[in-house]
Amino acid sequence: MLAQQADRVMALEEWEERWQEDRIGFHQPHVHKMLESHIDKVLAGRTGVRFFFPLCGKAVDMKWLADMGHSVVGVEISEKAIKQFFEDNNMTYSEEPVPALPGAKVFKGSERNISLYQSDLYNFSSAIGGHFGAIWDRGSLVAINPRDREKYAALIISLMAKDCKYLLDTMLYNPELYEGPPFLVPDDQVNSLFGKSCDVELLESFDSLTDRQRGWGLDYLDERVHLITPNSI
Repeated sequence: MLAQQADRVMALEEWEERWQEDRIGFHQPHVHKMLESHIDKVLAGRTGVRFFFPLCGKAVDMKWLADMGHSVVGVEISEKAIKQFFEDNNMTYSEEPVPALPGAKVFKGSERNISLYQSDLYNFSSAIGGHFGAIWDRGSLVAINPRDREKYAALIISLMAKDCKYLLDTMLYNPELYEGPPFLVPDDQVNSLFGKSCDVELLESFDSLTDRQRGWGLDYLDERVHLITPNSI
């Protein structure tokens, strides 16, 4: 099933163009229901958790978590998306360069503990952002180029604190009907990417086909939510 999309490539410039042209149908104006449903498992009784949002866009989930007292770090290539996040939420922010990332900037919220890095995700590292107690991956693994998944998984694992809870949202559909993104990520690939160093648990699977996806030509779309935690060795 993966062969149909194996060579599909989206350049960073194409993602930036989508934001510039407001072709952002992937953005949700409300907190994702799967994050709401499983937040207790992600927090596991902890307060003040550091959350990482890969390819964060302007996800409202970030403010929802920050309002609860958690801190949020995101990485996003589009400066427009980052500025819109703060503006849409009526938040003031500072903007400064990142010495360790030439050409990158970090935007820091004044009212909430939110830091968003405008950077290529693969240039980010624990040396820059530290380690995280939680990661919310909605629209990141399914958006990156399929050929980069092992590199992506290695980065995510390197950012995990020992008690990290990584909530991952994936999609199953017939790749012969749609080239992506979002891309198909089967459960067995989730296990092969993360299973060597982490425990992988499927929390939920549900039908999420809407008219938007029917417009792509799809006849089914299953959304899958996984909870991934580092092995306690």
